[in-house]
Amino acid sequence: MPKLPDLDAPKFSNLFDLARLPYFEVKDARLVLADPKLGPSVDVHTHLGLSFVKKPTVDLSRETPTTELYLRAEKPIDFGVYMNKNYADYDLHAIERDMTRDVLGAGGMRATHTLPNLMRDMADLGVRRSVLLPIDFPFLSENSETWLDLSRGKEPIVCFGSVHPFKRNMEAHLDKLVAMGARGLKYHPAVQMVGPDHDRAMRLFCMAGARKLPVLFHCGPVDIETKMGRRLSQVKRYERALAENPGTTFVLGHSGALQMEEAITFANKYPNVYYEIASQSLPAVQRLIEVLPPGRLMVGSDWPFYHLAIPIAKVLLATEKDDKARKAVLYDNAAALFGLPARG
Repeated sequence: MPKLPDLDAPKFSNLFDLARLPYFEVKDARLVLADPKLGPSVDVHTHLGLSFVKKPTVDLSRETPTTELYLRAEKPIDFGVYMNKNYADYDLHAIERDMTRDVLGAGGMRATHTLPNLMRDMADLGVRRSVLLPIDFPFLSENSETWLDLSRGKEPIVCFGSVHPFKRNMEAHLDKLVAMGARGLKYHPAVQMVGPDHDRAMRLFCMAGARKLPVLFHCGPVDIETKMGRRLSQVKRYERALAENPGTTFVLGHSGALQMEEAITFANKYPNVYYEIASQSLPAVQRLIEVLPPGRLMVGSDWPFYHLAIPIAKVLLATEKDDKARKAVLYDNAAALFGLPARG
């Protein structure tokens, strides 16, 4: 069995270098789980190619030979830092272009951010379920409807909906998405440009709770968003939602991002708050496992920004001596929260 790297801050020369860990191997130019017994897992934070302004220009049902992840396979990966610190400036410019100007065209990296490509990566890594998180504006976007239609009947996919708090007939639209199969609600202050403490957001979260829909936040600043987005994502702004909506379940995506320590303080105050690890460093994942109440932490990747193996590797490394915690974070906690079949 390969020797584990330094657990404080392991570094890898590229994605396939993760095969130095005993958890993975490379087969047919793909990084795969070395032993199925290391799974299964549930990834509670994934996306497809987003479309705005007009109907999707990318065929989200098309499989392509490879997936052009935003953190490309040839890039070095440092587990000791928040994940977006692995991007060079030119990587960030390419991502911005792909998510703005290229949204109007059929090309770009987005053309590979499709459902079959996600499900292929899931099969490689023992991911039994993935939660899709669309993001919508009050008009000129239909990502929720598009993804719900696309994922209907596909058991490995749990699709959420997105309702902008300034959407006309907000409650009726939420009910429409529920009727289409939405299992929860995604809320992203930095993209939707409405803070999580806004009065209309409070109304939306109350509606979600009444329908037993968990709300997954993008939570915390990441330092690559706009200045306005950074202000709207400050962790202190999420507490009102947690406190005023005790009947609504909230998941703090990214566990507060660069303000994780402040987000951790909510855990013992609010039993309705959960956490997921997308983008957090290995030391941060270790701390979350140590300090959060049992049952509150889940794994997420933020695919297609990052490969599914990256957060799985961090959980496996952080739980080398705690099999119970490993199974809980990888699968059991999400299964309990989302009503998924028990691990078996």
